[in-house]
Amino acid sequence: MNHKNMEPYLVPLGFHRTQTEVAKSRFIASSNRAETADEAKAFIAQIRAEMPDASHHVYAFRAGFGQSVIEGMSDDGEPSGTSGPPVLAVLRGSGIGDLVMVITRYFGGTKLGTGGLVRAYTEAAHININSMPTELKIEKRLLGIDVPYSLYEQVKRLIAAHQGVIQDETFMADVSIIVTFALKDVPAFTADLTELSAGKIHPITFD
Repeated sequence: MNHKNMEPYLVPLGFHRTQTEVAKSRFIASSNRAETADEAKAFIAQIRAEMPDASHHVYAFRAGFGQSVIEGMSDDGEPSGTSGPPVLAVLRGSGIGDLVMVITRYFGGTKLGTGGLVRAYTEAAHININSMPTELKIEKRLLGIDVPYSLYEQVKRLIAAHQGVIQDETFMADVSIIVTFALKDVPAFTADLTELSAGKIHPITFD
């Protein structure tokens, strides 16, 4: 992903599992947070290893959110388009980012047909999403600022005004301040800092 999301978004709190049954087939939906495609693939492999005797491990993931997202999906042997795409559609409509879901099917002996499969996988995904614990993810930036003593108190007030959190201070020839901001607050803080210091203080971004 080339750029970060400026606005906060919902992400899974952690591992979550639900189960449904349709015509004696069991659909076990396992979900988790995945900030990258590699994390999503590792989770998918973990579920496959946990339930190696299952008929199918259908999956979909969305790493990131909004304009900065990587998607993936698989029908894993189910008829094309009957499982992976419906699960991905549920993920897209959920308003949740950094999300991977694997729906493991244990075949119950009754074929569900194309429409039945779409409904079964869609329902399994919805049930998992609707009961999923989430939290708000706020992208952060760590900045380093070297401040002359004459501006120290003013800069501290400016940091507080932009909801920054001071992580560390070192008092040498100047005061070196390490501070965390929400990503969306960095441009306004930087502009105000430039104005306050007449362009003499330039924050350094650590990540």
